[in-house]
Amino acid sequence: MQDAFRRLRLPEGKIDFCSNDYLGIVTNRLIEAASSPASEPALAPTPSQASAFPHGSGGSRLLAGNYPLIEKTEKAIASFQQAETGLLFNSGYDANIGVLSCIPQRGDSVFYDSLSHASIRDGIRLSFAQSYSFAHNDCADLEKKLQMARPAGAPRPNLFVVTESLFSMDGDFAPLEAILSLCRQYGAHLIVDEAHATGVIGPRGEGLVQLKGLQQECLARIHTFGKAVGCHGAIVLGSPRLRDYLINFCRAFIYTTALPPASVHAIATAYDLFPGMHNERKHLQQLIGRFQNAAIGYERLKSITPIQVIVVPGNTAVRALADRLQAAGLDIRPILYPTVPKGGERLRIVIHAFNSLEEIDRLIAMLQ
Repeated sequence: MQDAFRRLRLPEGKIDFCSNDYLGIVTNRLIEAASSPASEPALAPTPSQASAFPHGSGGSRLLAGNYPLIEKTEKAIASFQQAETGLLFNSGYDANIGVLSCIPQRGDSVFYDSLSHASIRDGIRLSFAQSYSFAHNDCADLEKKLQMARPAGAPRPNLFVVTESLFSMDGDFAPLEAILSLCRQYGAHLIVDEAHATGVIGPRGEGLVQLKGLQQECLARIHTFGKAVGCHGAIVLGSPRLRDYLINFCRAFIYTTALPPASVHAIATAYDLFPGMHNERKHLQQLIGRFQNAAIGYERLKSITPIQVIVVPGNTAVRALADRLQAAGLDIRPILYPTVPKGGERLRIVIHAFNSLEEIDRLIAMLQ
């Protein structure tokens, strides 16, 4: 593919407009700071305990890899996220692969937003269900697909609708209320990936589903920890029946070594931290507003989230602009076709709570 070959590169001390560390938990080493002898987080164990946490769990959860801290953390996160139960996974990719490969069965139908993450698509592909994409955030198209899968008088297969709450490449929200209305009408189950909403959406960073009070109407919610939460792993939230089903049938859970106590301690500490990071979320919104309201010389998608998108069609053109920004000390990466549709190549600019007004103004000047 023309000019689509990618290489690994290091940040080299540039201003970070690239990472998903929205609140600065990683950059400012807040998890380590919260585990210092001067602090005693409510959910995470005390510092004296933390220092002894091993970096291996000894096996899968069904064998030697289950331990009190992991179950305590699952219960605490489920309580914060207003869910009945939660089940930790090793990553957001593992969670999506696991949930979507094992819940839909042969004869069922899965409907997913056309801009859904690769892990959602891969999980659906591993299931035996029929799958249909619907146009991005287009509820009319979703309804057409639902009608097609459930004609009048036909047997009633299980229907599943899958979406992200905040889309990682466009920075826009799913119309969750309208999607849920269709799910009720057609008897479909809703699964929502909250990866990019966790930590930044809602007064305490609880995500879009809870912000809208829809948590009781989702079959499953997936919250991942590699973005604003500042560590690694994911949790699938839902009913006790869902948790039991995943423990018994989800290959991505059963056949992998469990997260080690050191990782779970980091997750627990992060959940102590981010709900109270109100000033960081407020500053982040100020920076986002400044960038959105500035005049620039490129097409910009509307977004009130940390994900800001400048559309520069063509792999060659968007690479050239990214190289100019990199040369000016701004770490901004191009998103190329085929990661995004042809003609939709872009700069994915990520604004963080640790960025300054001066850094935003410097970026704006470069784009004018």
